[in-house]
Amino acid sequence: MLGLAGAGAAGAQAPDVPALTDEQSQHVAALVAAEDRRITEIRTVTSLARWQGASWQAPYRLSSGSGYTLVLTKRDTAYTVSDLLELAPQTFLRMSDGSYLLTENIAVASGAELQLSGPGGLHLRLASSPEGFASIVGMGGELRFEGEEGAPVVVDAWNPQAGEVDTATADGRAYVRVIGGQFEASYATFSDLGFWSGRTGGVSLTGTDRPNTGAITSGDSSAQDAAPNVLDGASVQPAGPLEPGQSVPNLDYHVPAFDYVSSRVTQTTFERNAYGLFVTGADGVQVSDSTVRDSLIAGIVLHRYVSNGIVETTTTADNAGHGLSIDRATTGITVQSVTARGNAGDGVRVNGSPLADGPSATGASTASYGGNSVTDSTVTGNGHYGIEVVGGRNLSVANNTVSGGTMGIVVREEADDVSVTGNRVTGSTRHGIALLDGVQASTVTGNVVGGAATGIYLRDAVAAVRGNTVEDARSHGISLVGAVGGAEVRLNALSGRGASALDSMRSTGEFTSAQNVDQGWDDTSPWWFWFRKLLQPMTALWVLLLGLLAVTAVRGVGRERSIVHPYAHQMAHQGGVAVPAPGEPARIIDVRDQTVATGTR
Repeated sequence: MLGLAGAGAAGAQAPDVPALTDEQSQHVAALVAAEDRRITEIRTVTSLARWQGASWQAPYRLSSGSGYTLVLTKRDTAYTVSDLLELAPQTFLRMSDGSYLLTENIAVASGAELQLSGPGGLHLRLASSPEGFASIVGMGGELRFEGEEGAPVVVDAWNPQAGEVDTATADGRAYVRVIGGQFEASYATFSDLGFWSGRTGGVSLTGTDRPNTGAITSGDSSAQDAAPNVLDGASVQPAGPLEPGQSVPNLDYHVPAFDYVSSRVTQTTFERNAYGLFVTGADGVQVSDSTVRDSLIAGIVLHRYVSNGIVETTTTADNAGHGLSIDRATTGITVQSVTARGNAGDGVRVNGSPLADGPSATGASTASYGGNSVTDSTVTGNGHYGIEVVGGRNLSVANNTVSGGTMGIVVREEADDVSVTGNRVTGSTRHGIALLDGVQASTVTGNVVGGAATGIYLRDAVAAVRGNTVEDARSHGISLVGAVGGAEVRLNALSGRGASALDSMRSTGEFTSAQNVDQGWDDTSPWWFWFRKLLQPMTALWVLLLGLLAVTAVRGVGRERSIVHPYAHQMAHQGGVAVPAPGEPARIIDVRDQTVATGTR
């Protein structure tokens, strides 16, 4: 029961999930707001707890309008399942089938670590029903789900009254979230979690204005101790006159970069969540050897201010929106050896557009974002495009296998310095590779495109299109439309059957075309296509001139010709001097001696 009114640009809606009514939408939005208030209250209390005495240093329980929250406070060792059984004996229950049912919220405070694992695996059920739902939220602490091969940690939403997994989202649903801390999952499964928003979307890793110690590292504790602090480089001195030799302060400054949330996810499955995995405000995100499928909104979403991350050897399949979405203000992300198939939106979408195009209420940056790459991946059978790049700069799409979709690889909206290299694109219904709407300084090289209506398509874009192979195109091998001045089309092999191998009739501006091979092209242009070409102004003028010459020549054929004296019309008026006929002797009179001579004309 999840409508996409709250999903933003996540993509298409799953066909078997009915949209929410207006009343339901207002209800779930209110539930998200209530969760935000509850978390704010807990963060406020935990930040003041160190001033409240020793009783606040141990784990404690807070009561709010939406129920109870067990707060795990800082200590040297991690909290485990055994600790939860002791700290919450009435709300953390062992069930007859060996699973555990959590009926209250858990918050992991800064400095605390919750490690959920168990010999032979662990099945944790978060209570979730129309009466309410439970959540596990890390608030600057560390949250770890550690299973083993063949014995995973399983977390899902469970309706105790119905005795089944909670699949309804119109009344809220249990979720897991980390705010400004660390998240690690290995050999884990998260299923049927989340509702409505990204931060309550299932498994959510979100940043905070309170910086954490840094990304997860594999080094020793000394490396952790050496992590940068917000006060690094700061000093304090009394107010008053500057010390001798001190320079006068100026207004130059830089915005410090904090490590908000970091994660390592491996051998983990996310299935049937609202969002499969939602990340925002993060540094050092690692996702590998994992699967995200059947999400109700979108698969993996790196939403805002995510940097220095890698998603590799991971499958994102059959999600209602995009399979993997890298949104604006996200930089330094490597997508490698990923499989994206059967998603209703794009297989992979990279958006590097500015957050604002001028002054804004939040003062957002007007700069483009980039440094992201999609390589060595398989993208097949997605509902919209295979790989889509929207704006941004310094981006790479290389060595991917893309099949199906309305277009295979699309780069658009003033993207700059984009490299589309070495990809294999097949079976697109429209264009195999398309660069659109202001793309600049980009390259399309060494790609193989087969079976598309148009192999490579440039519209109002400038790129070097070199060394590509287009096979079995159905309309054009390469099309240039609109302002393409400065583009280069060189050394491409074009084969197929259609109107033209290289189509530039609709383009403006000078472009370079050389050494393209089109012997394998079967031109099937109908008569009216050539007639339309003849309607070009200069072509029509030359055709008219040739036509006049032809008519003149035809009219002269078979007509008897005679030689006419060149001054016949003058001689006829000079005193009656006769004009001699052809072959008749002409008389020449010398007026000086009146001698008459005769001759032949």
